[in-house]
Formats: sequence, structure tokens, C-alpha cells
Amino acid sequence: MLKRLLSSSSLLILGCTVLFFLTLNAVSFKQPARAIDEVDKIQQQIDQLDELKKLSEAATTPLEAEVATLESRIRSAQAGINSAKVQAAELATSIEEREEDLAYHYQLFANRIAESYRRIRSYNPLVLIFTSQSAATLTKNLAYQESAKVQDDRLIRSISEELKQLASDKKELEETEVRLAALQVQLDEQADFFQGEIDKAKSYQAELSGKIAELSAKQQAILNARAGSYTTSVGDVPLADDFNASIAFKAQAPNNSFAVFSFGAYTHRNGMSQYGAKARAESGQSAEQILLAYYPGSRLEKNYNAMNQISVEGYGSISFEGQYLQGIYEMPASWHTEALKAQAIAARTYAIRYTDNGSRSICTTERCQVFKNSPKGSDWQKAVDATKNWVLVDGEGKPISTQYASTHGGYTNFIGWDLDGSYSSGSWSTIAWENRANSPWFYKSWYRSGYSSSGANCGRSHPWLSQEDFSDILNAYIVRQNPQGADTERIQPVTINECQIGGQGGNPFSNAELRDLANKSGGTVTKVNSVSVSHNSNGQTSQVSFSTNRGNISMSGSDFKTIFNLRAPGYLRIPQSSFTFFNIEHKQ
Repeated sequence: MLKRLLSSSSLLILGCTVLFFLTLNAVSFKQPARAIDEVDKIQQQIDQLDELKKLSEAATTPLEAEVATLESRIRSAQAGINSAKVQAAELATSIEEREEDLAYHYQLFANRIAESYRRIRSYNPLVLIFTSQSAATLTKNLAYQESAKVQDDRLIRSISEELKQLASDKKELEETEVRLAALQVQLDEQADFFQGEIDKAKSYQAELSGKIAELSAKQQAILNARAGSYTTSVGDVPLADDFNASIAFKAQAPNNSFAVFSFGAYTHRNGMSQYGAKARAESGQSAEQILLAYYPGSRLEKNYNAMNQISVEGYGSISFEGQYLQGIYEMPASWHTEALKAQAIAARTYAIRYTDNGSRSICTTERCQVFKNSPKGSDWQKAVDATKNWVLVDGEGKPISTQYASTHGGYTNFIGWDLDGSYSSGSWSTIAWENRANSPWFYKSWYRSGYSSSGANCGRSHPWLSQEDFSDILNAYIVRQNPQGADTERIQPVTINECQIGGQGGNPFSNAELRDLANKSGGTVTKVNSVSVSHNSNGQTSQVSFSTNRGNISMSGSDFKTIFNLRAPGYLRIPQSSFTFFNIEHKQ
């Protein structure tokens, strides 16, 4: 019965546990397709976590009831064993008493045997006859001897039977003790197993509670963001694709810490913003209006004589319209039709110009434009087909350069500010087209390796820097400006050997070494009281000023970007090359 109990209960517990982790992993590792809007992606995660909560609640209630039942049965079984042990102890005591009594009777029996033996040895019928005074006496003596013999025989049988029974009882007691010991071991093992399962269940429930708490925080963050609660010095901003890299995480950041947020990320700022095109299309702009906004001075040629074949690296010569353009994976197929059509035209124009209308090959990565040898289908196919032979050209009818990127950060080199309205230094981000489209890279703090929101993080769970780490960056700036013979090549991340950048290690200054060097160059920064960031009308961070223990320290935005990218620990960086546009947040 106990084995059956173990099997059924274990299956229930383990089944609930597996259900919990399968669902949890589905939430943790399922990466939404790029086609999903970033805010919608977060909402999907919220919905999945909410479903996880319901599943856990449904599984936990019977689990707890079953565990309570098991504990009751274990207590009952243990009580039975204790009772059996008491009975075994009483039996053992009884056997000891019987052994003592039997030993006494055995001694009497031995004496009787010895006496009988002596009588037998000395017995002589003639003596008995001659010593008897009469026939009556003889008869009496003979009867006495026969009676003694019968009593001796009866005593022998009794003692023999008692010895046999005693041996049987002792054997049964020993077997009972063995069975009880085995049962105790089995019960202890089951008790340990069930206690382990209970501990696991409680651990899972604690982890679930953490997930639910995170869910609540994200829900509130999204609600606040949509209500415009996340305001920077330049206006409201959307959430990033990594919640911890978003401005929303500021509420949870350590006190008196700093984080650097970039406007835009890996972009050249040339041509079309894909998220900007999305918002413009959703506001009612046509593909032609979108393109002419991002590529001013061009015109849309709707009957361009393009090549029929295109040479693609790794695939050879393939159909330009029917295969290549159908396999461009640069914009989610779920986006607005007009945005997709604008993307199709930009991709077609880019390929024609890049290959010189088929004279050379084109690559398949983001270095050119992403191509997969699999038709994207859906609305993307419709957009390609609807714009066949549509190409952006200049005044001479030649295809123009149609570079594009996900997010420019609210400013492009071709048109300046990319806003749905007039520029204002304190609120421009609120009306940026990319903000309207909830671009996850519009305002983000970068602390992971590469592009992915699940990339390596060098042991960091967020991008916020402590006073010591942020002061260290300013000390690096001081030493680099006035090295006093110091080897400035050693101004590297202190984590460079654990989390290599560019595949190389180094010999970085420690924080203490930089403090000593900075002290020789005018004073060590040990505390940053506040920070002020200035932006100009050209979409650049012009100056950054810090109030520190050694006074005010000011530098250009480009100088700060340089020193930050040189010294910030882990993978923290400002991922901009052709421009510098960032903000610094201070959690007081």
C-alpha cells in the first residue's frame, strides 16, 4: 500500500511541477517574432505570465491537499510502528521472564533427572522385595516408583514443549524486529522523499510569486508609460525591449546610481526610420508620402526598368522580384500596408543601386539588407507585388541611396528632426514618430552584448552604475586628459578579461589605481552629486556637466561617449558611431 501511495502521490507532485516549469519556460524562452510591436510583445508576456499564475493556482491547491494527506498517513504509519515496537518490547520482556522461569524449572528437572538416574542405577528388584515388610508395602513402593516415573516423563514433555515454544517465540520476535526495522527504513525514505517534494513545491511557488511580482511591475510600468509618466529631460519615452534597460526600471534601481540612455542605437541616421514609417503609415500617410519625407529631393519612378536576376552571395543568380525581394526580412509583415510598401520600394531601390542594376553581388546580412531564401509571404508579398518596378530616383532618373534603419533616435541626417509637430527642446521626444511607434531602441540603456535583449550581460542584471563605478569613469576622463605619464592604454573596462570586448583582454587600471592617478591630476572624484546634459538643435548631445566632490566637471558629449565606451564595466556602452545623442539618468 505504501508503494502504491508513493507512486500516485509522486506522480501528482511531479506532474504539477513539470506543468509549472514547462509553462514557465514557455514564457521565459519564447522569443516573439520581430513582427510583433514591442508594447504588444510585453503585453503577450504579461498574458502568458497571467496564464501561468492561473495554472499554478490550479495545481497548487490539490498539491497542498495531497501533501497534507500524505503527512497524515505518514504520522499514522509511524504511530503503528511505535505501537508495534512497544508490543515487541513487551513480548521480549515476557520471553525474558519465561526464560527465567524455564531456567528454574529446568534446574528442577535436571535435579529430578539426576535423582531418577541414580535410582535407576541403584534399582534392584530383589532388594525392593526383600526390604518390603509385606506385599502391601511392596505394592506401594512399586506404585510410587511408577508415579515418579510418570511425573518425570510429564515434566520432560512439558519442558521440551516449553523450550520449543520459547524458541518459536524468539524466532518470531526476531523476524518481527527485522520487519519493523525494514518498515521504518522504508517509511523514513518515503518521508524524506515527500519532504523533499514539499520543499521543491514551496521553492517553485516562491519562484512563481517572483514572476507574478515582476508581472505586476511590468503591467504598472506599461500603464505609467502610456499615461506619460516616464518623463526625461526631453519628454516622454517608450519602454525598451529589455525592461531592465528601460527608463521604467529607474523606480527599482539602486539609490544614488546613474545610467546612460541612448536616443537611437546602431544607426547611421540616413534615410528612412522603419519605426518612423510605421507610425506615419498608422497616422494615414501613404507609402509615397513616407518615402518623400525620408528621402527629400527624390521622386518615385513607377516603371523603372530593373534587372530580372540578381546575384546574391551564397545563392548565386536568382529572380529579383519573384525570389529576392520576397525574401527580404527587414520589416515585420504585420505592420501597416503603407509602411510595408515603403519598405519594399526602399529595399528594391537599395538592391538596384548596390549591385549597379545587377553588375555585382549583394550580401544577405544587415551590412546590406537581410535576405532569407524563404518567401516571407503574407502582406509583405502583397506589398512587393503592389509596388513592382517602383524605384526612388534622382533628377536624372538614377536610383538614389535608400539606406534605412530601425531607429534613428528622433533625428535624421536627411530631414533633421523626425517629429509629428514642431521641435521643442523639452518635449520633442513625446512627438517623435519613433516614439509614436513605440520603438524599443528609441531610449535605451545598453548593458548586454550585441543587439539581443537576451545577450550576455557580464553578470549585470541592469545598467545602473554605483557612485564608485560612475566616479571611476570621471577619474578615467581626468587621467586621459592629463595623464602625467600614466599609460592611458590601460583605461579599459575593469572586466575586460572576464567579458572581452573585441576578443581581446588587457591590463586595466583598478579603481584604486585610477583614483591615485586622478589625485595627481587635480583631484580624485569620489562622489557625483548631480549631472546635467545639454542637447543642441542638430540632434546631438553637446555638453555634460557633473557636480562632484572636487567641483564641477564639464566635457563635450562626444568626449563623454568616448570615455564611457572605454571604461564602463561589462558591455555598457553608447552604441553610436556617426553621432552622439544620449541622456544620463540619476536615481537619487
